[in-house]
Amino acid sequence: MKCTRCRQKAVVALPSHTAGFCAPCYLVYFERQVQRAIKERRLFKPEDKIIIALSGGKDSLALASQLKSLGYDISGLHIDLAIPESSPTAREHVEKFCDSRAIPLFVLEMKKQGLAIPKVKSRIKRPVCSICGKIKRYYLNKLAMDKGFTALATGHNLDDETARLFSNLFSWNEAYLGDQGPYLPEENGFVRKVKPLYRLSEFETASFCFIAKINYCLAPCPYSRGASFSFYKTLLDELEHRQPGRKLSFYEGFLNKGQKAFAMLNEERGITPSPCRECGYPTSEDICGVCRVKSMLADSG
Repeated sequence: MKCTRCRQKAVVALPSHTAGFCAPCYLVYFERQVQRAIKERRLFKPEDKIIIALSGGKDSLALASQLKSLGYDISGLHIDLAIPESSPTAREHVEKFCDSRAIPLFVLEMKKQGLAIPKVKSRIKRPVCSICGKIKRYYLNKLAMDKGFTALATGHNLDDETARLFSNLFSWNEAYLGDQGPYLPEENGFVRKVKPLYRLSEFETASFCFIAKINYCLAPCPYSRGASFSFYKTLLDELEHRQPGRKLSFYEGFLNKGQKAFAMLNEERGITPSPCRECGYPTSEDICGVCRVKSMLADSG
């Protein structure tokens, strides 16, 4: 197969685009997909101060590398979850990556907050992935607001977004469908949240890291086995294999035709966050989810 741009030998084939690219041209393709996402969805401007959630995986490091090369003002934020099987190597990858590229890095240690994930899992009899996600969202937003960042960027890719969309549609979760998308504006104590990789698949971000020689963490979270998202991704992968390009058309179709309707339903309900009674974090209840988790941990001894 020859490169679609320069006709040299292709090293990456993309059936979803009926295209293939050599290594240099693939980097151009990847950059243009990110730039297109930023422009079409108006994610941020050159003057924005952006903090990127860095897990140490391929997606977040690929995003940081690309935004850095495009000249954006970026910093990184890594949340150390204190999971012995994965957290040390994830943190090491993030620190080495940021040091090699002169990217300012903040590290928040959940153990110091009394929220080490193994402790949470052992004491609270609820799905740990849900609680972990709540904790990460809380501290990502809190630091972004406290430090004056104008946008919080995450490395969610097309596979992540379509799996989440499928899950929310499958259960008709109207509230989450109204908030889903690559852009959530800043309001009511929440920083603007953006997902510049939403047009790119996991395969595409992995290919980018391989070509750009980005060393990323391969140690999976030991608590993620059996998560429903993995199953939904498998189903959608089979659909994409049979009908290349279906994931992107499915997701962009929702953004262009369906998301606004669900967002209007959320507005009609008139749910406005107010400060948490314990910590001041915006919440739709008297006490925010993270403060409730801390309370449950205290009650469990």
